[in-house]
Amino acid sequence: MTQSKDISPLAWGLLALLGLIWGGSFLSIRIALNEVGFLTSVAHRTGWAMVILWSYVLIRRLPVPTDRRIWIGFLGMGLLNNAIPFSLMAWGQLYIESGLTSILNAATAIFGVVLAALFFADERLSARKVIGVTVGFFGVATAIGLEHLLAFDPRSLAQLAVIGGTISYAFAGIWARKRLSGLKPEVAATGMLTGSTFIMLPAAWLIEGPITLNLQPITWLAIGYYTVIATALAYLLYYRILALAGSGTLMLVTLLVPPIAILLGTLFLGETLHPRAYLGFALLALGLIILDGRALRAVDAKWQGK
Repeated sequence: MTQSKDISPLAWGLLALLGLIWGGSFLSIRIALNEVGFLTSVAHRTGWAMVILWSYVLIRRLPVPTDRRIWIGFLGMGLLNNAIPFSLMAWGQLYIESGLTSILNAATAIFGVVLAALFFADERLSARKVIGVTVGFFGVATAIGLEHLLAFDPRSLAQLAVIGGTISYAFAGIWARKRLSGLKPEVAATGMLTGSTFIMLPAAWLIEGPITLNLQPITWLAIGYYTVIATALAYLLYYRILALAGSGTLMLVTLLVPPIAILLGTLFLGETLHPRAYLGFALLALGLIILDGRALRAVDAKWQGK
């Protein structure tokens, strides 16, 4: 994990904005699913976001790679970071609350740490990471409910599908480091969305039928939000924060997203979560704070100063 930098007020503000944007994406996706299929919803998400980011790349005259191996890398990244997780999580939202989806989505960092340790020698699991991962896993298990891990009803399968999406995100981080390092972030995001769109458009067409543009205004509003704001613009914002404060700081956004998604789900969808979901998120948040390490270092420094 890249070393975190000192966090400026601007970085904190952008981090809060990104958390707000991504927190709202779960509500908008659920609204769109009332009229379009889950694969079609993902095809809209990647397709329109691709158009926007290509416009950005061309306007900025950023260098576009021509190496075939890089474009294979884009295709793999589109599969692992967009097509698989977006589809699994959208399907999951048909059966579980958007707030619970956002809580389970926060486990991405936990799986990312474990997989990075397996694939990269410089990402070994320290004692602190082992504790953080263990606490985080307990949080995930608590949020799902142990009894649901043994069941095969749509709700339990939906929760496992969301977890599958987080694991795919974690593998995407491995793939990006191995295949896409050295590229400008905006170009990498554009290529990734291009790869995922080439996957999702035919998949949605074949499985759910021709993609129609004759949709209700509320559906277009939802699609517009999660494609333009929560995908295209959010990626640009993400990389701005990365440059300002480092990847460790970006992990903190996972703590901001679930409360916003839960609040919006309660206000607009009438969702109510089981108390274990809140306990699970608390444990997951504690695990992420331990992984980040800064809070522990601050406490240690305070004690050392006495």
